[in-house]
Amino acid sequence: MGWFKRFTDGIQTATKNKKEAPDGVWHKCKKCSATITFKELKENLYVCPKCDYHERIGSHDYFEIIFDGKYQLLFEEITSKDFLKFNDLKSYETRLESAREYTEVSDAITVAVGKVGKKPFTIAAMDFKFIGGSMGSVVGERISKAIDYAIAERTPFMIISKSGGARMMESAFSLMQMAKTSAKLSVLAKQKIPYISFMTDPTTGGVTASYAMLGDINFSEPKALIGFAGPRVIKETIKRDLPEGFQRSEFLLEHGFLDFIVHRSELQSRLKELLALFSSTSVTVEEPVR
Repeated sequence: MGWFKRFTDGIQTATKNKKEAPDGVWHKCKKCSATITFKELKENLYVCPKCDYHERIGSHDYFEIIFDGKYQLLFEEITSKDFLKFNDLKSYETRLESAREYTEVSDAITVAVGKVGKKPFTIAAMDFKFIGGSMGSVVGERISKAIDYAIAERTPFMIISKSGGARMMESAFSLMQMAKTSAKLSVLAKQKIPYISFMTDPTTGGVTASYAMLGDINFSEPKALIGFAGPRVIKETIKRDLPEGFQRSEFLLEHGFLDFIVHRSELQSRLKELLALFSSTSVTVEEPVR
């Protein structure tokens, strides 16, 4: 049967003959509304080929982009528990179960080790889809364990931040991770092991106020939202309009908060350059002032 039938009122398609596009085939860009196939989007590293908008991606996507090939996950046995028996619209336990099923990751941060440019590299990458990339006790513990691993194996360490802030369901236990991770990074610095902080959209709240801004090298993707409180909250508090592009990575680069901005297509090559630089015998990473 043809795609349409002709009726007296013009060319129309009967409901029974309409064809629906299969789910998961097409993607609509959130910025320019251009429609492309998911296959094309993936091949372009989840960057819109029309407007260059960087879509949010998960930890495993970054691992596939960055590592030379195979990588190994670490500390997957450490998982979040509802030790406060927290309830709002849902129980915290229910939220954890739903997040694990939806994201197919075990928590808001995943640690992996592999090679970049044939050099060993340890990466902890956050997933925003897991309860908003919120920083809970497991996030802090996995970062601490990853730092211990980097020290033991003498590998450079990187955190890929993508978070809405502290995890309210863990109350003060979540806030404690700011001090915990900052202290562990000081230990890493004393061992003269490089720490690279890679900020993606969004990096906010307690993550920004702790490990995201403590790198020997701090850089981000284009147009990433980076700040403590969001621009709407700041505007309502100070009762003033904010500068154009406020809290976007380009604004932060201009004001000295970032070392550089890297396009996702150049991410691996830039990291290879950094690791080659840090591995040079003529380069010593001094302990930063924190």
